[in-house]
Amino acid sequence: MRPPELFRFCPRCAAPRAPENVGQSPLRCGPCGFTFYFNPTVAAAAFVSRPDGRVLFIRRAHDPAAGKLGIPGGFIDIGETAEDGLRREIREEVGLEVENIRFVMSAPNAYLYRDVTYPVVDLVFTAVAISPDAAGALDGVTSIEWRFLRDVADDELAFPSMRVSLATIRAGIA
Repeated sequence: MRPPELFRFCPRCAAPRAPENVGQSPLRCGPCGFTFYFNPTVAAAAFVSRPDGRVLFIRRAHDPAAGKLGIPGGFIDIGETAEDGLRREIREEVGLEVENIRFVMSAPNAYLYRDVTYPVVDLVFTAVAISPDAAGALDGVTSIEWRFLRDVADDELAFPSMRVSLATIRAGIA
């Protein structure tokens, strides 16, 4: 279920939404005039490399896509820049500090969590690990793998946005 489908009443005045408007964005309440836009959340992730050219992949511990490969990253908190959120997520997931953060691309994604499908815009970066040997599996990660990009099959990756960004990097477009 998408977030606009969950709001059957106005969050300000509790007036019921007209049945034909349930699931529509923005939510517009006739009785009180309140308008609420359902926008995607933002996530940032990075292809983190080390000097030998290998890139860090994480093995996801939880759904969605438990057991699949991902790149370290996660949701950006309110008040954070994409780069600051990316640094925080990388520290939380694998304990690394990174430098030379470069934007690659953005891609839409859908993130199913507790029966709600959240629309997400993934911001994908490349970065360089400062001390790659310090990496370890931490929050939400079962294991880590340093791999050459050519050795990663698309069907191993957790999300379509990762497959698109990997193809972009491999093609040298970024």
